[in-house]
Amino acid sequence: MTIVVESGEANRLRKNSLGVGAVTFLVVSAAAPLTAVAGGVPLSMLMGNGSGIPGTFLIVTAVLLIFAVGYVAMARHVANAGAFYAYTAKGLGGALGGAAALIAILSYNAMQIGVFGLFGAATSSLFAGWGINLPWWLWCFIGVTLVGVLGYRRVDLSAKILTVLVLLEYLIVLVVDLAILFKGGDSGLSMAPFTPTQILSGAPAIGLLFCFAAFIGVEATTIYSEEAREPHRTVPRATYISILIIGVFYMFTSWLMANGAGVDKLVPSLQALQDPTTFLFTLSDRYVGTAVTQLMSILFVSSLFAGVVAFHNGVARYFYVAGREKLLPASLGVTHPVFKSPHVGSVIQTAIAFLVIALFAVTGQDPVLALFSWLTNVGTLGIITLMALTSFSVLAFFSRNPSLEGNVLKAKVAPAIAGLVLAYILIQIVLNFGSLSGASGTLSWFLPSLVLIAAVLGLVLALALKSKDPAAFAQLGNEVKE
Repeated sequence: MTIVVESGEANRLRKNSLGVGAVTFLVVSAAAPLTAVAGGVPLSMLMGNGSGIPGTFLIVTAVLLIFAVGYVAMARHVANAGAFYAYTAKGLGGALGGAAALIAILSYNAMQIGVFGLFGAATSSLFAGWGINLPWWLWCFIGVTLVGVLGYRRVDLSAKILTVLVLLEYLIVLVVDLAILFKGGDSGLSMAPFTPTQILSGAPAIGLLFCFAAFIGVEATTIYSEEAREPHRTVPRATYISILIIGVFYMFTSWLMANGAGVDKLVPSLQALQDPTTFLFTLSDRYVGTAVTQLMSILFVSSLFAGVVAFHNGVARYFYVAGREKLLPASLGVTHPVFKSPHVGSVIQTAIAFLVIALFAVTGQDPVLALFSWLTNVGTLGIITLMALTSFSVLAFFSRNPSLEGNVLKAKVAPAIAGLVLAYILIQIVLNFGSLSGASGTLSWFLPSLVLIAAVLGLVLALALKSKDPAAFAQLGNEVKE
């Protein structure tokens, strides 16, 4: 049994355009694996639990697999490009669904625009080395334009480009991984990073939060459910494959990074670097050579570009669904007559990105320490909020519809465990937001409060829709069919 609502074919996303591989690469690219291991992993080791990060990635991968059990079970009954919003609406009601929709729009916008800050800085640095000196914000504007063009056109075009970029990311990091592996690291290969002693060393809560942040994007498989071929099989497979690919890659690479420096020497080595995010590049110089390091610098920029393309696609689809289901103006809920893309949402997201980047540039903010750090942490907070809501929504949905899922593990046990763990992670992010983001003073509480503000706005919009159009409110989050 699936929950459906009629919709004209003329105003549909392009059906049957994405297979398991395409959906997988769209979400894996949002997680930006090279960006995570080059930027996030060294910081998590330095600020968190040092050599215990590989073991922490193992724990986070297990939690996300538990989350996926209920997530994909519900995906077989609700196929809607609104993803988290749709699941929350069907599980916890339309009012909370409206809150989830606005949290999602805020979160994916924040992630995409924040990553543009790092993209602008990295691209500016890369081209400066070749004698082309342009400000970071100009590279951002060039990137926003290119991403906007891809988002406006067919999604399978984006998927093909991301497939190439992501494969190159993995290959270049694996070259470094294998070099460290075959050379035995600094002083032999140690499994200590997976022991409780290392995992609980330093500041394990901070390490845990960084590791969760490294996976952001992998949850977005259901956003493409309306465009997937056989979505009731494609989305679950892509979800599990994405989590396993990213999780194993992060564990393997961070373990070899720790061994490459030496488990006991890791934190001092990071502390000695002027910029900890150069750590992977120093390992590449040491174990492979400068040629590979230079290529990695180029692919680092392409990794960031792949990430912003993927986040842009997610934002555009949330705008589209919110417009189609009358939470936001109906003009948002239309697709391009030729490309079948959510082109209006794409244009609006592009405009928002231009405005926010211009604001940070005009006020002289740092593209990495401010734009990237502040906004990506807001996005992480919002997305983990949505994941927790979704877990409890799955529990509520199957409790009301027990005939749809007879497996208690899928319907109740896994969603309950995932919801409680994610709620704990959520609390930790709020408590440690200043330390994670580098925001201080008023910003340390104002930035995370943006998620609450978005939730309240979405709740008000949903209740207003219920008042003026009860029939439309009752359809929030339903699956769409011809």
